[in-house]
Amino acid sequence: MTESFQKAAEEVKVLKEKPNNEEMSELYGLYKQGTAGDVNIARPGFLDFTGRVKWDAWNAKKGQSKDEAKAAYVNLVEKLKEKYGI
Repeated sequence: MTESFQKAAEEVKVLKEKPNNEEMSELYGLYKQGTAGDVNIARPGFLDFTGRVKWDAWNAKKGQSKDEAKAAYVNLVEKLKEKYGI
């Protein structure tokens, strides 16, 4: 799984179009859950809007195993490759 996860992490960087904000949040949450596990930092302050969005996306995956998150990430990247091209 790790090899396909790493490949997907590289492929997502070369999509012909940038995924929308919702897709980017989903990618971020799955990536962080797959690499670090459950969220392990405090939620950023009110003025750090981007940090809060990222934290929320990661926190939404809480309880999901690293392997489950990696598999979901790979599946999402495959869908994005079909949608945006590579």
